Amino acid sequence: MDRKIRCLFGTDGVRDVANKGVMIPEMVLRLARAYALFLAERGMPRPKIAIGMDTRLSCQMLQSALEAGFMSAGTDVLILGVIPTAGVSFAVRHYNTAGGVVISASHNPAEYNGIKFFDRNGVKLSDDDEASIEEYLGDSMLDEWRPTGASIGHVVEVSDAVDSYAKHMLTKASSLSLSRYKVVVDCANGAVIEPARLVFSALKPKELFFLGDEPNGLNINEGAGVMCIDTAREAVLRQEADFGVVFDGDGDRVLFVDGKGRVIDGDMIIWVLARWLRKRGALGDGVVVTVMSNMALEEHLKEEGIAVHRCSVGDRYVYETMQKTNSLLGGEQSGHIIIKNHVQTGDGLCTALMFLMACDELGLKMDELFDEFSPYPQFLQNVKVRNKEKILSHPGFLKCLKKCEERIRENGRIFVRPSGTEPLVRILLEAKDMDLKSIARELALQIQIIDEELKNTIT
Repeated sequence: MDRKIRCLFGTDGVRDVANKGVMIPEMVLRLARAYALFLAERGMPRPKIAIGMDTRLSCQMLQSALEAGFMSAGTDVLILGVIPTAGVSFAVRHYNTAGGVVISASHNPAEYNGIKFFDRNGVKLSDDDEASIEEYLGDSMLDEWRPTGASIGHVVEVSDAVDSYAKHMLTKASSLSLSRYKVVVDCANGAVIEPARLVFSALKPKELFFLGDEPNGLNINEGAGVMCIDTAREAVLRQEADFGVVFDGDGDRVLFVDGKGRVIDGDMIIWVLARWLRKRGALGDGVVVTVMSNMALEEHLKEEGIAVHRCSVGDRYVYETMQKTNSLLGGEQSGHIIIKNHVQTGDGLCTALMFLMACDELGLKMDELFDEFSPYPQFLQNVKVRNKEKILSHPGFLKCLKKCEERIRENGRIFVRPSGTEPLVRILLEAKDMDLKSIARELALQIQIIDEELKNTIT
């Protein structure tokens, strides 16, 4: 069956510069009403919705719009405050709500913001469900449906949401101790600060250093977190720490830095987790990774006799493929990882704890993982463009791509895709013993030439 066409929703919800484009209060209010109507027509006439957010200045503005939209549609609202995306997924199940909303633009700069919806199981909505919400935006019923009197929704502020989420995470790591380790934790000035403090302090490391834990509304992901991992790398080396744990703005991604300052990315984390979960009989029928994962991961897992299933970029697609393949582990090189027996969406805090437990139980030393994994060299280049889709189907680009692929042949691969959240084309090259930068420059130049041609044609 063909998927419905979506216009507002991208790879991970609706996203734009806050107070511009689709991320204005008026549109967010209508999105809230459309989501409430979507739930009502599926047998939930007075649903209860949980709302969480990251630390961006614009979150309060957009939360107010969501509250107004939900209440005007007869929907009750639970306000969770600043909490990771996965914390909202947990809260939906913990407080038994009909759904949830996260106000966050994840790893994007502070001027961006976004809206992500969850269903009653704490799972991000499917493409078809998001397309249905878009259809309600144009339905006359959306404006006619106006509950009054006691039918208007009300708001409750939840004071223990972060504590409940952190305690839930600690129950998953009851056998873990960090007493031998000096640990750096980088919170990207984002939503994971409070739960990370509670969790890592409870694990009683020898020494604990926090970075990116002073949000001011405008510094999320700025000079900290996975988008600037050099900050954590320098801190690990400076403090002579055993490792660093590095989150992104909404806490659904995590990467590690080993004691030598090398990045342990999502592929290496999945490699360790897959072996650990299989040993525990909790892996299911394989592992789901995206088209961006390093070829070395697939080779290592196949050597272990572990089936590998690839899917499109985005943790929603990872989850959908996990469902279809009966896989209990899936994730992305970027650090979005889902361990299905524990979480329903990418959860950086859960992944960090499970990874540390896995290393401990398998007797693995983090400082040796990078050398053992030996990833294929990769080069990623982003090209800013005006029209992502037209460029990638342009004959001139396809000809250039074919020429570059012939240069790599069986030594590696080229993968080009439009960003789901930004006006970018992303070029990934992966190969051994090749000048990847020169090939990327050739593709990027061709993309820029075509983009300029398309601009002139439109004007």
